[in-house]
Amino acid sequence: MSSETIVVPKTMRAAVYRGINDVRVETIPVPEIGPGEVLVKIHTCGICGTDLKKIHTGSHSAPRVFGHEMAGTIAAVGEGVTDFAVGDRVMAYHHIPCGECFYCRKQTFAQCETYKKVGCTAGFEPSGGGFAEYIRVMDWIVRRGLVKIPDGISFEQAAFIEPVNTCYKAIDMLQLQPDETVLVIGQGPIGVLLAALARRTGATVLTSDLYPERHAVAAKFGLDRPLDARGDVVAAAKAATEGRGADVALVAVGGNALIQIAMDAIRPGGRVMLFAATQHGEAPFDPAAVCMDEKTLMGSYSASVAIQDEVSKLVLDGTRNGFDLTQLISHRFSIEDAVAAIDLASNPQPDSMKIVIQPGA
Repeated sequence: MSSETIVVPKTMRAAVYRGINDVRVETIPVPEIGPGEVLVKIHTCGICGTDLKKIHTGSHSAPRVFGHEMAGTIAAVGEGVTDFAVGDRVMAYHHIPCGECFYCRKQTFAQCETYKKVGCTAGFEPSGGGFAEYIRVMDWIVRRGLVKIPDGISFEQAAFIEPVNTCYKAIDMLQLQPDETVLVIGQGPIGVLLAALARRTGATVLTSDLYPERHAVAAKFGLDRPLDARGDVVAAAKAATEGRGADVALVAVGGNALIQIAMDAIRPGGRVMLFAATQHGEAPFDPAAVCMDEKTLMGSYSASVAIQDEVSKLVLDGTRNGFDLTQLISHRFSIEDAVAAIDLASNPQPDSMKIVIQPGA
C-alpha cells in the first residue's frame, strides 16, 4: 500500500487528561513523526486500571493522553524505517527496555530507566496516547516493540497483546506445576486472563469474584471452579485441597485487605502473587507466615520483552486455539464518548468487563 492511500489530517480528536478526574474530548494536532518513527491510526484501545489510577489520583502532570492497550494501522513512516510500511496493521508496546543495563541483564525489565520512558504519544508528555485517533511511535519502540497483525486477526484481539504479556509474565514467574491449585482473586478482565493462563499450565484454578456475571465470562475460558467472594474464600480454598490451602494465590484486584486473605488461603510453602497492588501504602500481613510457614510474597509489574514473541503468537493465534479474547470486551465506545467509557471503567458494573475506545472503528 503506498503512502498516497492514507491521507493524514492536521488535527484529530482525543480524550485529553486536564487534571484530577478531568478528561475532555478535544481537537488537538496530529503528532509529527521524525526519523525512525511511525504514525499509527488507532482502531481500538482498551482502558487499563493503571490509566484510571493516573486520572483519579493526579499522579501525572496535565495535559496528557493516556491509553496503551492499542492496535491500528500505520498511516505514515519516518525516514529510515524499513521493516514497516504505510497500511501495515500493528499493535504497539509503549514501554521497551534498553536491553543492556543492570536490570535488563537481570531480566527485571520494568525497572530499566529506558523502559520507564514512554515511547508512544498523541502529543503532550508521552503517555501512550491510545485515547486518540493517531499516535506517534518513537524509534526504539519501532525497532523492538511494534508487532504486525496478520490478515484475518481483528484489531480488538491484537489490542490484548500488551495486557496478556503482563499476565503471562506473572504466571511465568510462578513456575506452576500441573499438580498445583491456584486461587485467582478477582475476575475482572485481568483476573480472567491470569486464571486462563494459569489453567493452560495444567494447574487446577479456583476463581473468586462477587459477581455471577463475571464467573459466566470466565466459564467461556474453561474456568469452571467459581467461588463466591461474599463467602469464606479461605475455607473454600482449603476444602478444595484436602485442607492444605492453595499452592498459589494471585491477587488480581486492588485492595490491601485482600493480601491477608490470599496469605491465609495458601498452604505452608505456597506463593502469593500481587498483581494489582500498584499504589504505595501499608498492608498488614503476618511475618511469621513468611518465616515459619515459609510462604512467599511476590510481585509482578508490567510487561517482559523476553516473552514478547511467545505472547504475540498466543494472542494472534487465539481465535484458532480457544483464546478468543474479544469475549472479554463488554462495552465499545467511540472517541466522542471516551469520557463515558472512562466513567464506566472507573465504576465497574456486574456486567462490565474490558471496555474499549475505538477511535477508528
